[in-house]
Amino acid sequence: MHLQHEDFEKIMDIGIRLSTERDRNRLLMTILDKGMEITNCDASTLYLYENDELRFKFMKTLSKGISRGMDGEPIDLPPVPMKEENVCSYAAIHQEVVNIPDVYASSRFDFSGPRQYDNLTGYRTQSQLVVPLANNENELIGVLQLINAMDEEGKVTAFNEEYEIIIRALGSIAAIELTNLSYVEALKTQIYSFVEALTTALEERTPYNALHTRNVEKYASLLADYIVELHKEGKCKETFDPARKEQLMLAALIHDIGKMVVPLSIMNKATRLDKEIEKVDNRFKLLKALYEIDMLRGRITREEFEAVNRDLESELAFIHEINVIDHVSDEACEHIARLSKKRHVSEDGTVLSYLTQRETECLSIRSGTLTVQERKEMENHVVMTARILEKVQFYKGFSMVPKWVGAHHEYLDGSGYPNSLKGDELDLETRLLTVVDIYDALVATDRPYKEPISRPKAIEILKDMAQRGKVDLRLVEWLDEALKREEVSG
Repeated sequence: MHLQHEDFEKIMDIGIRLSTERDRNRLLMTILDKGMEITNCDASTLYLYENDELRFKFMKTLSKGISRGMDGEPIDLPPVPMKEENVCSYAAIHQEVVNIPDVYASSRFDFSGPRQYDNLTGYRTQSQLVVPLANNENELIGVLQLINAMDEEGKVTAFNEEYEIIIRALGSIAAIELTNLSYVEALKTQIYSFVEALTTALEERTPYNALHTRNVEKYASLLADYIVELHKEGKCKETFDPARKEQLMLAALIHDIGKMVVPLSIMNKATRLDKEIEKVDNRFKLLKALYEIDMLRGRITREEFEAVNRDLESELAFIHEINVIDHVSDEACEHIARLSKKRHVSEDGTVLSYLTQRETECLSIRSGTLTVQERKEMENHVVMTARILEKVQFYKGFSMVPKWVGAHHEYLDGSGYPNSLKGDELDLETRLLTVVDIYDALVATDRPYKEPISRPKAIEILKDMAQRGKVDLRLVEWLDEALKREEVSG
């Protein structure tokens, strides 16, 4: 039997498929299936070379309807030791194709195993073509064992020698691609170890931020999976294949690494004055003492001292109240302005203001705990994240990560930072990260500067932001649905 033109076309198509397949299991199954197709054989076994043994990966016998390992389940057969009396081991050790016309007529190798199998199953193993799978560096990947070639009439025959070089060549292509996939996996492992190291560094600085990173990853995964389900139901054009989701997960894990350069005094600022409230308390104690000295020296009367003492107590209570409330009103800001002008003047002309300029600025913060300058430093973490990631050589499978991460604080209406991007300039992944990042910030229970809010309230806030053109309403609604379903199932 000689190879025909259509055989060569088929072989070329298989070679192209092998060189473009990116899933390890599918690649291995393609080797087995196409090897059987080219040689028109009834059965085959594919072994992988691991720990100096040949381990069963896939087994298939068409005439018996047997197919094992195809769904990823392990084959519960002992591995084949690397001994030359085993035909598969011999082919692996010497990287040599072995073509046996009839195993029952051959004394070259120990075929007691196939004979036992035949006795148990009623099968008749006859011809075998055993092909080592080695890459371009002659590294052994595995062995493909093809069994019982058949002629055009369906009768078992010996394997045509013309197929040896063909199967060997395709096996080499597959082995090279498997090696390339291993290199890719190694690159991924390296990138993830880098991310894990950065996350650990963040956790050492401030534990809540590392938890935030992992929560953003969790919510991003939940939402991406929900979008996949909606796509399957025809309710959403977008979807996340494994590669796209993997890239999204890396972006989620790495989205806040720039916070490593944000001062802890800003990261962990729990109130408007934070630790500076102690200085205010001590200053008011000093002011009371100074006024008491003034009274003892006759500079003010006892009645005036008692009045100023009551004023000090009232103003200090006001400062403590403003320090922790969520929002500062116009009236309160005016009070703070008046308070900032109060001062004590000693006999020698020394002036002690009730509040410093910074304390006045901090107490006048309308919402939150950060001043304008502190907020700029906090927002700068996105710029620093982008700058850090510029130094990382991402392989093409993760090439979009820096773009998505650098824009996760942008809003659809262009009011976000750092580049005021908007609308179509923001990919779905960026929009998704923005929504889950805000959600976790709202519901987080471990933030030193805020109290957590409930899921419904957080979703309400996000929907309000969507109505104002800030975030993607679809993603907010899908996140809400995904979270509700998780609550029910969990």
